[in-house]
Order: sequence, then C-alpha cells, then structure tokens
Amino acid sequence: MSNKIRLGIVGYGNLGKGAEKAIRQTPDMELVAVFTRRDPASLVLDQTGVKALHISAASDYQNEIDVMLLCGGSATDLPEQTPHFASMFHTVDSYDTHAKIPEFYQSVNEAATKHDKTAIISVGWDPGLFSINRVMADAILPNGENYTFWGKGLSQGHSDAVRRVDGVKNGVQYTIPSEPAIEKVRDGNNPELATSEKHRRVCYVVAEEQADPAAIEKEIKTMPHYFADYETEVHFITEEELKQNHSKAPHGGFVIRGGNTGEGNKQIYEFSLQLDSNPEFTASVVVAYARAAYRLSQEKQFGAKTVYDVTLGHLSPRSGEELRRDFL
Repeated sequence: MSNKIRLGIVGYGNLGKGAEKAIRQTPDMELVAVFTRRDPASLVLDQTGVKALHISAASDYQNEIDVMLLCGGSATDLPEQTPHFASMFHTVDSYDTHAKIPEFYQSVNEAATKHDKTAIISVGWDPGLFSINRVMADAILPNGENYTFWGKGLSQGHSDAVRRVDGVKNGVQYTIPSEPAIEKVRDGNNPELATSEKHRRVCYVVAEEQADPAAIEKEIKTMPHYFADYETEVHFITEEELKQNHSKAPHGGFVIRGGNTGEGNKQIYEFSLQLDSNPEFTASVVVAYARAAYRLSQEKQFGAKTVYDVTLGHLSPRSGEELRRDFL
C-alpha cells in the first residue's frame, strides 16, 4: 500500500495541466483522478493510470483522495466550487480576487468547519508568496511602505478581457512595471505612486476580418477596472504572429518595502520572481500546499486557512531534523 498523499484535480485548463506536471516531480504525492466539466474522453492526460472523470463523479472518491486541488477560475468557478468541495475533501485553491478574499474565506470556512475539512485558499504567488513577503516586510520594518509590482508578464485575466471585446478574434495582454517607479522605491524614497505610474499595459490583438481596429482599440483603452486607469498600447497582429510570439505565459514581479531603522538608516526588503510559465509555477505552489493541507488535517486543524496559517515545516517534504541541518 502506498504512503503517498493522494491528490485529485478539478479543472484541466492551464493550471490543472500545470498541477499534473508538478505532481510528477513530487515523490511523496500521487495523482488519482482529474475531474472536468467537459467530456472526460476528450482529455489527454500526461500520466498513465490516472482517471479522467466528469466532475459529477467526484463525490464517489471521498475515500480515495486525500486532498483535492481546485484549478478553476476565480471569477465564477471557485466561489461555488471551493465551498462545495470543501464539504467533501481537504482542498487547496488559487482564488485571486484580492478584494473579495475576506468574504470567500467566510464561505469556505463555514463549509470546511462544518464537515471537519481543511481548506487552504488563495494559494499561488500573488496572493500567496507575495502575501507572505508583504507581511514579513511590514513586521520587520514597521516604519516603511510596501510596494508590489507585477510583470513583465502575460496577464490571464486582462487577456480574457481583451478577447471579450467585439471584433477581437484572439489576443493577449502584458503587464509592464515602470522601471523609473521601481528605481524610486529601491532608492528608499518611499514615493507616493498613482496606479498609472506603477504599470503600463500592452495588448496584442488579432481582429476579426470585418472588424474596425479603431473601435476595438477605443473599447480596450476605455475599459473600466482593466485599462482605463493605465497607459495602454494596442498592437494588431496576425494569428500566426500571436501563436509564434505570444503562446507562452511568462510572468513575475517584485514585493519591495523601503523602511528606516534606528537613526534613520534606509533598509530595502525585496522579493522577486521571474517565471517562464505563470500557470506552471502557480500550480507548483498549489501542489506544495496540498502537503500542508494534508498535514494540518492530520492534526485536526479544520476550516479555511491561508498562507498565514501554514508553517514552513508543514509545507516542506523534509523532516525537522533535515531542515535544521541543511537549511537553517
């Protein structure tokens, strides 16, 4: 009998595929099944011996799966799916609508607590690793300011917004951090920066044949919540150019805190990521937190949890002795 932590995946988009790859690199875990709303027969899984099943079959696997990885989208999938699955499984998700995390936490906590399940929410790099570093920097340098910069990277949500515009056949959006703004922060000046001063947005759009490029560009640039507050560029390209030059999903960014200690000494705390694949890295974080969810459940620490509730000892596959010897 295997002692590995048994995992399931709900959703087989970019994040779900990334989770499958991450599990293959994680010796103490194994993938049991992938659950999808699509026809399961249409899924081509990387691993042999892993079942592809319709999402409606998940409830039959409560005794075969230790932790369920919820790899749906934050806009409409996770607000429904996480409370639903947290009533049956220990779960990890990557819910990333920052403003709505408090209410999301409440709904998941209610379901998980009621059914003695552990549900770690909002796991990834932001929210997730960036969240940890914002709190760490704030705790260490109370006299200071936090700054978060995203990019250069392909934004999944903003790209979806571009593709929803009438006349757009396909498209992507890159978030580009402002180098002058970053340098001001790194200089320890703690500047006041408007939203538009920290990032700009660059869109590459494939237009439908009869579409009006000027109308598309105007709609993108004036879109509230996404582009209206930013310097935005729109470039029209061919489907072939999009496929050739924009099929990867690189991303990354910085958390920087400038603070003063003692007699006014400037201190800069910085954490950064540079990622070839945003979904694969996010999935790798989600898989690592599945280990923590399993361990917390063994300790009967039920309910919704965030990265703030998980120790590094719960997260690492290594023993406390190994960690003290090799990493401390």
